[in-house]
Amino acid sequence: MTLTFYIARRFVLSVGQVLLSFLAILVLIDMIEQLRRLSDRGVGLAEALRLSLFNVPESLYAILPLIFVMGSIALFLSLARSSELVVVRAAGQSGLRFLVTPVVVALALGLFAIGVLNPLVAATQKAYDELRAGYLQPGEAALSVSDTGLWLRQGGDYGQTVIRAARANLDGTELFGATFLTFGPDGIPSTRIEADRALLVPGAWMVDGAKMWDLAAENPERAAESWPDQTRLPSDLTPERIRDSFGTPSAVPIWALPAYIGGLETAGFSARSYRLWLQMELAQPLLLAAMVLVAAGFTMRHVRFGRTGTMVLYAMLAGFSIFFLRNFAQTLGETGQIPIALAAWTPPLAAAMLAVALLLHLEDG
Repeated sequence: MTLTFYIARRFVLSVGQVLLSFLAILVLIDMIEQLRRLSDRGVGLAEALRLSLFNVPESLYAILPLIFVMGSIALFLSLARSSELVVVRAAGQSGLRFLVTPVVVALALGLFAIGVLNPLVAATQKAYDELRAGYLQPGEAALSVSDTGLWLRQGGDYGQTVIRAARANLDGTELFGATFLTFGPDGIPSTRIEADRALLVPGAWMVDGAKMWDLAAENPERAAESWPDQTRLPSDLTPERIRDSFGTPSAVPIWALPAYIGGLETAGFSARSYRLWLQMELAQPLLLAAMVLVAAGFTMRHVRFGRTGTMVLYAMLAGFSIFFLRNFAQTLGETGQIPIALAAWTPPLAAAMLAVALLLHLEDG
């Protein structure tokens, strides 16, 4: 039990040191980038540091598997150089049994990452977007999804409504030059509404300077109605759903993802990327444990065998290859070329099995 706690403590410290090193490097790089982009807006060193501290967690969370493989390499090299691995084997403990502790700790840290760090990263990214928007001019804060403007879709008992706006405010709750095109249950357009301005309030859009065409009429232009005053149009959209629709799936905390996916599909949006992200997050603990096994397969050996630098290089290349393969599988999954479960779970499972096979081949008992 004492040895177990000792190895667990050494593993956590090793991963923590690598994590802090990357944090310092990324904050420094991001500060320089923030100063380059926003220095003409009066952003100084303190403001750039604050922006970086909110922005860096997302990048750090994305490279968590690489941090684990580097931390594991550092741990096994340290134990090999101090001959602690030799002592453990001399005490009658095999290499595979020795690896149980770091693998279990990696699984536990992976669960902590998806349960605690994931919502924290989503919150810091939201705070970064709001803070950065405060330094931008109002005209530059408009959202644009495509060259033709901002596009939204909402659903309800009245059918599907596609919304297009020439521009919008930062969170998409105020639209300018908005068009509301409503489709009936049969998929045929039923009404069209043009509005100078539309403001999202709970449960509805409040439109100003609107004109409505009944597309089912024989002459829609003759039957058109003008609404000079504010008019209420029902809507199931919320500021959070609009904001998250134009961000990445990582902007939604994992605890809110299932309900958010259901809301997207009800409104007619494709939630494939969000479903894939949810599965990849659930597979994160297994991926981190696989990175530990990969590092062990190349570096859990005594230094007297030589070629330490070469084995470290092999371990790093293997870790980066798995990381690249995971991202490649994510791209294939998002485009629908492979099933979501296959894209999310195959890379960590394959990495873990290959690493175990390598360890079984090298293990001498």
